[in-house]
Amino acid sequence: MTGTPLGDFLRARREALTPSDVGLPEHGRRRVKGLRREEVAMLAGMSSDYYMRLEQGRESSPSAAVVDAVARALRLDAAATEHLWLLVRPAEARVWRHSGGLPVSAGLRQLMDGWTGSPAFVVGPALDILAANAMADALHESFTPADNLARMVFLDPAGREFYREWERAAHSCVAEIRAAYGHDPDNARIAQVVAELSARSPEFARLWGRHDVKPKTQESKLLRHPRVGELHIGFATFTVSGAAHQQLVVYQAEPASPTAAAFERLRALTSAVALSD
Repeated sequence: MTGTPLGDFLRARREALTPSDVGLPEHGRRRVKGLRREEVAMLAGMSSDYYMRLEQGRESSPSAAVVDAVARALRLDAAATEHLWLLVRPAEARVWRHSGGLPVSAGLRQLMDGWTGSPAFVVGPALDILAANAMADALHESFTPADNLARMVFLDPAGREFYREWERAAHSCVAEIRAAYGHDPDNARIAQVVAELSARSPEFARLWGRHDVKPKTQESKLLRHPRVGELHIGFATFTVSGAAHQQLVVYQAEPASPTAAAFERLRALTSAVALSD
């Protein structure tokens, strides 16, 4: 059953917990997945009827104390708690609304083009690649097309070879789109991408239903490029000033590492392509 975004999120997070996760005893077989509504209500210090109204979308403006109590009861981390707060905002309070998207500025494109030794690209809230430098184009050359990170992970056959930790990459993509959805639940492009991937990828549909939330951070990735081999990369993500729906992603290699040597080979490939054009 599909309800409100707030209700769907609460239901998914409740179903992801077990009584032992929250210090409650388990007695015999349970006919419901995860925690019962009344168990969450008890943990949050509210009536079962009020919590049921939250899940069913009949209570859309909970107080700050209620939101904090529900977050604690559901054991939400910082990212999931922020997502919960975003979902309880009234529609008129949403300020991050760029359904059509803005073009990547010429200055940012010029900056990325100047980074000849590191792949860099800009993504939108639905993980569309909005702009990329030559190194990023070369890194993603096995994808046809390299236009959306989530589609590349879930729909392109090259994805399972390129992303050596595919399950991790898949989970991250879905959780990042879910985080963006919390900021702008009416974003038409997010809805379009989610609908396409849900219809074409059972793995995406399953993960989307979990309502996990995780914005892009600084992490590491294990990739395999068809021509330069294994890549153990670090990456950093930056919100683009003046276009808060855009994020700049920069991949980096440890100095003097095998990945740094692979990046040099990748850079040589981009130089060869440029000379042939």
